[in-house]
Amino acid sequence: MPVRRSLLAAALGATALLGATAAPAAAAPGARAAAAPGARAAAAPGEYITVDPTGRIAADGTVTLSGTYRCTGATGPAFIGSSISQGTVRQQGIGGSGARCDGVEHRWQNSGKPYGQTLRPGAAHVQATVVELRRSGIILVPVFHAQTDRDITLVQS
Repeated sequence: MPVRRSLLAAALGATALLGATAAPAAAAPGARAAAAPGARAAAAPGEYITVDPTGRIAADGTVTLSGTYRCTGATGPAFIGSSISQGTVRQQGIGGSGARCDGVEHRWQNSGKPYGQTLRPGAAHVQATVVELRRSGIILVPVFHAQTDRDITLVQS
């Protein structure tokens, strides 16, 4: 289990650090996605990630985000990373989960508590990414399968 957690931490860290220069896949209808110059790999047709229009915030501040994704052709471990921002609260990572890149649509759900910041019910902005850690020689290289941004509503749960 420690190796899996290390891989998840590496994937989420790569997502946060390289997200702005990642190669996003075709976005789901209604989602905003931006292509990046110098991308390492193009997404396969039909790969996408969506974010549900409503997120949940618990009394203790834990945020839960969810949606669907579809990816194909991963040869290494793949993960779903998500982050949220709201008003003056800068982008905060919200959990992470494993992904199956088998060409079938799957649900995802990530939960986490923003570090040192407080989110409130109301409008927020979410970014979600499907990233794979693919072996390249002796290192693991992040390969971005899909990315989307969406404005959502946080509701108290």
